[in-house]
Amino acid sequence: MSDDTIRLVTMGRIIRRRRRLLTLLVVVGALVGYGTSLLFPPQYTTSASVLLPGAWQERELLTQAEIATSSVVLDRAAATLGWTEVSGNELRDRVSATTADGNIITISGTSDTPERAQRLSDEVARQFVTFAARIAGAGADPEAAARPEALRQMVMQTSRRITELADAADPGKSVESVQTRTELAKLRTALQEAVKKLEQADPAADKATMVVMGPSARPTGEAPPTRVQLVGGGALLFFLLAVIGHLATARMSRRLRTEAEIAAALGSTLLGTVDVPGDRLVHRSEGRGPRAVIRRLLGLEARWDVPAPRASGDEAGRRVRYRRVCARLRERLPLPRPLLVIVPEGDETALGAAGQLVVEAEGEPPLRVVEVSVSRPLVPERDDESGAVVVLSAGHWTAAELADIAGACADARQEVVGVVLAGMVRARPEKSAGDPAQDTTPASAVGVDASGGSA
Repeated sequence: MSDDTIRLVTMGRIIRRRRRLLTLLVVVGALVGYGTSLLFPPQYTTSASVLLPGAWQERELLTQAEIATSSVVLDRAAATLGWTEVSGNELRDRVSATTADGNIITISGTSDTPERAQRLSDEVARQFVTFAARIAGAGADPEAAARPEALRQMVMQTSRRITELADAADPGKSVESVQTRTELAKLRTALQEAVKKLEQADPAADKATMVVMGPSARPTGEAPPTRVQLVGGGALLFFLLAVIGHLATARMSRRLRTEAEIAAALGSTLLGTVDVPGDRLVHRSEGRGPRAVIRRLLGLEARWDVPAPRASGDEAGRRVRYRRVCARLRERLPLPRPLLVIVPEGDETALGAAGQLVVEAEGEPPLRVVEVSVSRPLVPERDDESGAVVVLSAGHWTAAELADIAGACADARQEVVGVVLAGMVRARPEKSAGDPAQDTTPASAVGVDASGGSA
C-alpha cells in the first residue's frame, strides 16, 4: 500500500469517527466568519479608465499610474467630494491604479456603497487628467501655450525681412553683394530648421491630452471578501485546523504499538495474541458528569487512530489462540499455583480477553483478574500466586505507563511471567446454533476486583 493511500485512509477515518466534533467545529468556524463580517462593513469596488493617446513607454505609463495615486491627486479628489470622514491619506488605501495594454490606466476606487465607489473612481480619474495636463503644460498656462506660436510668427517675420534685405542688396554682380545674399539665405534656412526642431521637441506635439473613457460602472456586488466568503472560509479553516490537529497529535503520540516494544517496556516476553469480538465487549459508563456527557455527545469515547477491526475467523479458531496462551503459561510456571491476570484500567478489549482467558484455562493454572489503574498502579501483594501475566491491547499505552505497571508488580513481589496482546475483531455469524462458543461464559461474567481483590 502506498503512502498516499495510507493518508487517504487516515483522513477518511478521522472524518468518519470524529464527524460530530468536526461538524461542531465547522459550525463554530462559520459563526466566527459571520462575526468577522459584522466587524468589517461590505465594500464595493469599481474602475474608471483613462486613455493616454500617443506613443508611451512602459516606464512612462508606470509613472502616470503613480501620479494617479499621488497625494496631490487624492487630496484634490477628497476636497471635491467633500467627505468629512475621509481624508486624502485614507483614500490612498481605497484607490489603486494599474496599467493595461493600449496605453490605458485603470483607476479603481473602493467605498462602503456603490454610489460612493462610483463617485470616487470618477473624481480621482478627473483630477488625475487635470493634474497630468498641468504637468505637461497643456492648457494650464495660456501665456506659456502661446509662446511657441509667437515664436513661429517672429520667425516668419524675420524670414520675410531677410528676403527684403536680400532683394535690396546691391543687384550688381560684386563679390560683396553675392556674399551678403548667401549669408542671409543661410540665416533664413537656420531659423526654419530651429523652428522645426522646437516643434519636434515639444512633448505636447505628439501626445494629445488624456481622456477619461466614460464614467465608471456602478458595482452590483460586494468586493471580496464577502460575507459568504468569510463564513465559508471560517468553516473551512476550522475544519482544516481540526484535521491537522488530529494528525499532529497522532504523529506526536508515544503509545506503543508493536509487540517487541510492549514486551520490552514490561520487561517480559510475549506469550501470544488473542482476538476479542467487538460485540462481546462490555462498554462501561464513564460517568455522568458534564465532561463525560460532552465526550459522549461529540463521539470522543472511541479512538480514531486505531485501525478498524479486521474480520475474524470462527469461534473455534479464536479459542485455539487462548488455549495456546494457556499452554505457554503452564510451561513457564514451575508449579501449578494461582496466577494474577493484570489488566490496565479502561482497556475494555483486554478485559474481555482476560475473562475469556480465565474460561479457557479451566483452573490450570488458576487465574485471578485484577484491573489496575494506569495513573497510580497498585498490584495486590503476593500471597500464593506464582507471578502475574499482563493482558493489554496495543496502541493504548505509553512506555512510561507500562513501566509503572511493571514497577508496581515488582513492589508487590509479583514477577511478570508474560504478556498477552488482545485485539478487537469483527465476529462472523455462526453457522450452527449448537456451536460450543454459545456455551462460553462471556467476559462480563468474570468478576473483577479493581482494588486488587479476588474474583
